[in-house]
Amino acid sequence: MDDADGTILRALQVYPRASFRLLGEVAGISEQTAARRYQALRRAGVTRVVGVVRPAVRGDAEWVVRVRCRPDRLEPLAASLARRRDVVFAYVVSGGTEIVCIVRAPIVAVGDDALLAALPSRAAVLDLRVDLLLHAFNPGSASKWTGFGGCLPEESRALVAAAASGAAGVEEEAVDGGAVENARLTDDDAPLIAALTQDGRLPHRELARVCGWTVGRVRRRLRTLEQGGALQYDVEILPERLGFDLSATLWLEVSPGAIDAVGEAVAAHDEVAFAAAISGEHNLMVSVICRNADDFYRYLRTRIGAMEGILGYSVSIRVRRLKQNASLVVQGRLIQPV
Repeated sequence: MDDADGTILRALQVYPRASFRLLGEVAGISEQTAARRYQALRRAGVTRVVGVVRPAVRGDAEWVVRVRCRPDRLEPLAASLARRRDVVFAYVVSGGTEIVCIVRAPIVAVGDDALLAALPSRAAVLDLRVDLLLHAFNPGSASKWTGFGGCLPEESRALVAAAASGAAGVEEEAVDGGAVENARLTDDDAPLIAALTQDGRLPHRELARVCGWTVGRVRRRLRTLEQGGALQYDVEILPERLGFDLSATLWLEVSPGAIDAVGEAVAAHDEVAFAAAISGEHNLMVSVICRNADDFYRYLRTRIGAMEGILGYSVSIRVRRLKQNASLVVQGRLIQPV
């Protein structure tokens, strides 16, 4: 991957449904070349743009679940968790006995017993920890990592953001109180959401064909769902395929008065893909992506170590990704779940 590919990915993080003409313009290449480069990355399983329904729309909260299990039962347990629709992220950490995942479920429905009942074998589970995800500091996407390179100058970012606003109708019509109400999902939306989960960049005409709607209806419904916050998009990226071999989760203990400042600052780091306040003793969860151990140590020493308000931390090194939002990770590729 070169700088042009990196710029395309950065632009997609600002506006996931940006046209190839716009992507080519900000990357300094032709529309055809931009399309060819993006499709090559997608076919290789390096990146996917997917539509994601905001959990609150379905009455769900997000839970950070850490499952420690018997080493000989890891594989069936990992496969079972990755297949669950309510599990949106899952990975194995170093030591091969712990799986970390994010589960979407109503607050009243989650408990140790409920989670254990859904696992293939209670006997395989040695310990289970469940914390509530309280606040994400980079909302709208779980993959805001920009350490892969490329460059999106401020004027280009503004251009892409303006195109996103225009597509959503933000400048054309004010969002009234009914927009959020109308953004509630209905049974009619099922084929639209299913299609966007497979490919968040499908053109309006293709979505109309899948749904049996007119192009105008597709455009209006997307505008309503996006403006109302029901529908978001995620640019999924496999960092290992880009030469970034060390991924880790930092569990930070932060003083309550500093958690907003630390969370906002950490979320802006190029090395960070996700940062969120959670319940529990370690009240800030941070996903970090680096090239190697030296790079990660530099990040800990110069970025995390320089922040005020951090009282302590622990580290979980990811050794294998299982699921990344709407995609399974199989043999180093992002694939659509069956």
